[in-house]
Amino acid sequence: MRVAVKRKFRLAFVSPFLDKHHGTERRVVEWISYLADTYEIHIYSQRVEGVDLSKVVWHRIPKLPGPHLFDFIWWFAANHVRRWFDWRFRDLRYDLVFSPGANCLDADVVSVHILFSEYVREVRERLRLARNAPWLWPRVLHRRLYYSLAVFLERRVYGDPRKTLIVISQAAAALLEKLCGRGGIPVLYAGIDHETFNTERRAALRRIARAKLELSPDQFALLLAGNDWRNKGVPALLEALEQLRELPIQLFVVSREDSSECLDLVKEKRLEDRVHFLAPRSDIEFYYAAADVYTGPSLQDAYAMPPAEAMACGLPVIVSASAGVSEIITDGTDGLILSDPKDAPALAAMIRRLSEDEAFRTRLGERAAVTTQKYTWERNGQELAAILEDVLRRKASSAAETLEGKAMKARNISRRS
Repeated sequence: MRVAVKRKFRLAFVSPFLDKHHGTERRVVEWISYLADTYEIHIYSQRVEGVDLSKVVWHRIPKLPGPHLFDFIWWFAANHVRRWFDWRFRDLRYDLVFSPGANCLDADVVSVHILFSEYVREVRERLRLARNAPWLWPRVLHRRLYYSLAVFLERRVYGDPRKTLIVISQAAAALLEKLCGRGGIPVLYAGIDHETFNTERRAALRRIARAKLELSPDQFALLLAGNDWRNKGVPALLEALEQLRELPIQLFVVSREDSSECLDLVKEKRLEDRVHFLAPRSDIEFYYAAADVYTGPSLQDAYAMPPAEAMACGLPVIVSASAGVSEIITDGTDGLILSDPKDAPALAAMIRRLSEDEAFRTRLGERAAVTTQKYTWERNGQELAAILEDVLRRKASSAAETLEGKAMKARNISRRS
């Protein structure tokens, strides 16, 4: 007698690119790595790094050269066409389609890592043509068009009650409820790679890292990592440094973006000898090892991975209440939370206390490392798997009801004839 073999559920992950160097994409890479043994996973993406391609199927979408807006429009259309082609001609039918953000209209599950609606509200003034030099207008107009498209797609995708949404912080869930009327959204706090980010590794790297950054023993190093320096709170941080001129503080900003505009502000405040811009490294723990405090006074941040990774390394952190990562912190116990991200005097007071009170600084870092122990990628993957299983059950139940309804309709027609 032939025994039927139950096939794995087939999942499609739709993302423009995947790697471990960006917060959103890092989470998706970790999720795919966790799920790959349980599900048959197909990835629709322009670029994939950090994923074991022997365990998944990558359907490569070509990248279109040119402005980001045009490439995104091409990507959005192309991933739909490619999946239709695979369905129509290769009989590739997916039990579930997953998308990090509004990358497609047919996703069953969407993880929300940033809300452009809220971000655009924060940067609206900076996108006015009158606020920018004429030679910057093409770039500003490009951003305005891209953000408008992103906001439109968010409302179309996130507002669809048939889609299951996942968020990475309670703050993001509250924003979605406010903007789209979607409540009861599950929250998955990001995991941390504890083999990489831990107190032992930080201690082992500290001497060489500080030497590389030319930090003397008496200098106090602040670290901030991330793009969009205004949203990350750099202006308030520079104001705080102005108020702490008598302290031997050095600020290191790790970012991929052009630092020229920020450098103008640094020069205006006469902080050129205190502020340094660094290129990202694949081993960002190197920077955590050199620093004495991580500072993240973000204006708006759904979560932000660097503060959590810094905590795992035993580095005391200052984050704003506007950052989702603040939800895993108890103020004054395992980190410091800045109520108003624009309150430079309050931020300066926190930095001063940490620089002058070594015992408090050490205690905060030790407790931070303990707090983060429960946030692992395995736990994160288990939570996601439970959500996906629930969606698959509901889809199967709905499909069965549809078939039963069609069968009943057919029987009624047969009786009447």
